[in-house]
Amino acid sequence: MMKNVVLSLYDYTTEAVQPWAAAGYECRCYDIQHPKIPEVTHVGALGGTIIKCYADLTCKNTVTNLLREWREASPPVVFMSAFPVCTDLAVSGARHFASKEQANPGFQDRAASYAALCGEIGDDLGVPYYVENPVSRLATLWRAPDHRFDPCDFGGYIPEAEAAHPRWPEAIPPRDAYTKKTCLWVGGGFQMPSPLPVEPIRLSYTKRDGTVTKGSPQFGKLGGSSQRTKDIRSATPRGFARAVFEIHSRR
Repeated sequence: MMKNVVLSLYDYTTEAVQPWAAAGYECRCYDIQHPKIPEVTHVGALGGTIIKCYADLTCKNTVTNLLREWREASPPVVFMSAFPVCTDLAVSGARHFASKEQANPGFQDRAASYAALCGEIGDDLGVPYYVENPVSRLATLWRAPDHRFDPCDFGGYIPEAEAAHPRWPEAIPPRDAYTKKTCLWVGGGFQMPSPLPVEPIRLSYTKRDGTVTKGSPQFGKLGGSSQRTKDIRSATPRGFARAVFEIHSRR
């Protein structure tokens, strides 16, 4: 028998829902990059599925219609995650803010409103949820984040036998052994899992001015603005996804 439904918004990679699907849940991932006709993937031996659905979640009519569907879902929605686009908000891109504001006044207010809407959806559904973004302007344009973490903080949830990333081993260190400060805005009784850290890998890089600094391996492998690198950078750390699943699937 199919278990309950998990939603994941602005989720192209589906990494956040992999543990849920493997345990038999129906996972619906919505993103504007997904195909117009829903794509269903069966996961594991327990009957779980990942359904990739096209949706422009910046459109209020789209959200209204989806909310009506989600409220009436049977089996019901029991958990939600959301990863609203951070391009216009992340402090790592602050050098571009002035030119973006000149070209599109209020661009950050609009971007922040999409993240806040994710929180409103979670509150409306009455389920535990988190909204994820890197260190960004959301802290002032919406509200302060409830939690912060680095991927390596939860790397211990990944067994040694599964250390290598199954999709991007060339870009993501084994067992999420890297740093990338990530913020969470939560609600609906979301419980932050206990950390189980691994030692992060730090590499030396020479900056343009000739100085040497240490940083995450991703720094040298996931630069640029291609959609592929953006998708990998935004992928939910496997250890964190497993930790969240373990604590919330028991409730």
